Amino acid sequence: MNVDMRRAKRFVRRGLGAVRRVLQGAVGAAYLRWRRSIQVRVVTSTLFISAIVVAILGAFLMQQVSSALMDGKVKAARLQLDDGLAQVQRDLGNSTGDGSRLNSTIDRLKARSGPSGLYEVYIRDTTEQYFDGYTTNELRQESVPKRLREELKNAPAGSRAYTYGKLSYVGDRSDERGLIVGGKTGQFELYYLFPLTQEQQTLTNVSRSLAGVGIVLVLLLAAIASLVTRQVVIPVRLAAQGAQRLAAGRLEERMRVRGEDDLARLARSFNDMAANLQEKIGELEDLSQVQRQFVSDVSHELRTPLTTIRIAADMLYENRDGFADPSVGRSAELLQSQLERFESLLADLLEISRHDAGAATLDAESLDMRDLVLRVVGDIQGLAERKGSKVILQLPGEPCMAEVDRRRVERILRNLLVNAVEHGDGEDIVVSVGADRDAVAVAVRDHGVGLKPGEGQMVFDRFWRADPARARTTGGTGLGLSISREDAQLHGGWLQAWGEPGAGSQFRLSLPRVAGAELRGSPLPLVPPGAGDARPLFAELEAGE
Repeated sequence: MNVDMRRAKRFVRRGLGAVRRVLQGAVGAAYLRWRRSIQVRVVTSTLFISAIVVAILGAFLMQQVSSALMDGKVKAARLQLDDGLAQVQRDLGNSTGDGSRLNSTIDRLKARSGPSGLYEVYIRDTTEQYFDGYTTNELRQESVPKRLREELKNAPAGSRAYTYGKLSYVGDRSDERGLIVGGKTGQFELYYLFPLTQEQQTLTNVSRSLAGVGIVLVLLLAAIASLVTRQVVIPVRLAAQGAQRLAAGRLEERMRVRGEDDLARLARSFNDMAANLQEKIGELEDLSQVQRQFVSDVSHELRTPLTTIRIAADMLYENRDGFADPSVGRSAELLQSQLERFESLLADLLEISRHDAGAATLDAESLDMRDLVLRVVGDIQGLAERKGSKVILQLPGEPCMAEVDRRRVERILRNLLVNAVEHGDGEDIVVSVGADRDAVAVAVRDHGVGLKPGEGQMVFDRFWRADPARARTTGGTGLGLSISREDAQLHGGWLQAWGEPGAGSQFRLSLPRVAGAELRGSPLPLVPPGAGDARPLFAELEAGE
């Protein structure tokens, strides 16, 4: 038995949980629809406001109809009472009423159906010691409210009064609400008791009619609001869809113009904007194409004279010790170093032009990021020693495998490490490697001059230098970080920078384990631990930005 009860409880809980999830889903979908649609909000607001207005007007009309109906009923009842009092005065006068005469008078009064419709009669002789009287056979004496009898008991002859109360009948007939009017003539009190069944039925019918009319009116108002709003929303919605298509690169998108109203002017303005935007973007694309082509052509064309100059420079450099004038030998050394830098600049310009033209490709293979870091650190170890810096490695014990292009990732790491050595002011450089299920990351931390406020957005710009007066002691071209950012984005990764003035900087390379996969996070923090309480300066440049 207990097992069956537990099973039943679990079944009920599961059922309630399913119903709750369905309701939550329906409410969530409705709320999302309400948030995203102007038409739904306008129609909903119209329904709500019109329902309130119709309810207020309906209540006011019901009150007016009820008051008018009851006032007419009371007026007719008073006329009926005046006729009845006159009849009692004629039949009974001031004589002491006996039962037969009173019953006979009641029958004659009951037989007279006046303008107020059906009624019951109650008559009482005030000279009797007990508060008792005579009524029709269907009605109980307690149907006449005590407060009304007490009011007429002490009132002078000719007084009139009325009230509402409950009419109690003999037998199986149920009680009902009624209007009781009473008057006093001589020694007799006469009461007319009018059932309000017909009036209540009339009010019920009126209230139902008003409710039906109100519902139809509210629905009609909602339909009208929906129709009117639709005429405004549809052009706006078309404009939004057109703007989205423009943003997606479909520059030929245009809106249909109808009429001469405000929405038509909106459509024409949108079309003019789209045409101007298409024209300007075309001009920019042409200019960018010319610029890329110029850089590419210049880079290629310079190769031939550079090769010739390179041969002559090599000959001069090899024979520099044989020149009689030492300044000529020194000039040969300077020429050699600048030619090497010139060749590096040409190579970087060609690489940038390939990225700009979208011709850069990824030759990905599965590699351990730790091996790449060790190889690059070994290459720049001599430069770090000359600068007085020490490279500290923080490598995990497990392999950090990822699909990467070896040449491009090594170039990124080399640029980051050379940049850290150049700006590290002889302090230690920390290289950290981390990995999680979806990504791998390498962070290069230096303790040099850092980045000033506002410089974080420019650190990856082409040919940008933190200090224009500072010489490039390592022979950089000014394009290293720009190319590194392009290489990171080609992998679907991020290259981000953090820095504080006087506290150094940290560059973080984050790559997905699978080339081209979406990168959602990095296994290493961008802000190094213990970087200080000052608010850091971020320059986050992610793939696709």
